[in-house]
Amino acid sequence: MSVIRVEGVTRDFVVGEETVRALRGVSFTVEKGEWVAIVGQSGSGKSTLMNVLGCLDTPTSGSYWLNGHDVARMGDDELARIRNQEIGFIFQTFQLLPRETALANVELPLVYRGVGRKERRERAREALEKVGLGHRMTHRPNELSGGQRQRVAIARALVAEPSLLLADEPTGNLDSATGEEIIRLFADLHAAGHTLVLVTHEPKLAARCPRAIRISDGTIVADGPGREVALGNLAEHARAHG
Repeated sequence: MSVIRVEGVTRDFVVGEETVRALRGVSFTVEKGEWVAIVGQSGSGKSTLMNVLGCLDTPTSGSYWLNGHDVARMGDDELARIRNQEIGFIFQTFQLLPRETALANVELPLVYRGVGRKERRERAREALEKVGLGHRMTHRPNELSGGQRQRVAIARALVAEPSLLLADEPTGNLDSATGEEIIRLFADLHAAGHTLVLVTHEPKLAARCPRAIRISDGTIVADGPGREVALGNLAEHARAHG
């Protein structure tokens, strides 16, 4: 079974008297254990697609199945449940609670699930050790580097053992050396069998993924090996800014 199956998805927004078609009949699948980048320039529709994949928004038409669940027809309560149970989110801005320790931040998804304190503490410790932060569990975000904060965010995404890790511009706020460390961590997670989808405008990041999907004007224009698709995105960017 595919983790993600998207069929003919459209998403329209009404702005004044105008209808903006952000997604125009998008279709693709992501199998369990794949590492996929969704890449495109600003305004391409990739952020709208990310919101649909993350169950933060629903399609205007078409279907979206996440790990066997028909997401496109769910109400708000069902979408919230799916987000908590099936998706681990990783954000560009980390989205950590500033007054809480790394351990408490990682525990948070398990708190929402009603997991007991002892079990969630143990699982949060294991997740932090998995991302190389076993020695920083009691530190707060302002005591951590940008790369360490992103590792905490990745541990938080992992702790509930979701079907999908969904990352939005995960290296966007990091310098190149730290970004490289995070990419290597994603490679390790992929090797361990996790399903990852990274949404990015950076061709260099997309090129590191085994597969990339390039979106432009709300449609998929390329789907293949990351390096090949990323080169196409660079060419598109050059034409747009030529």
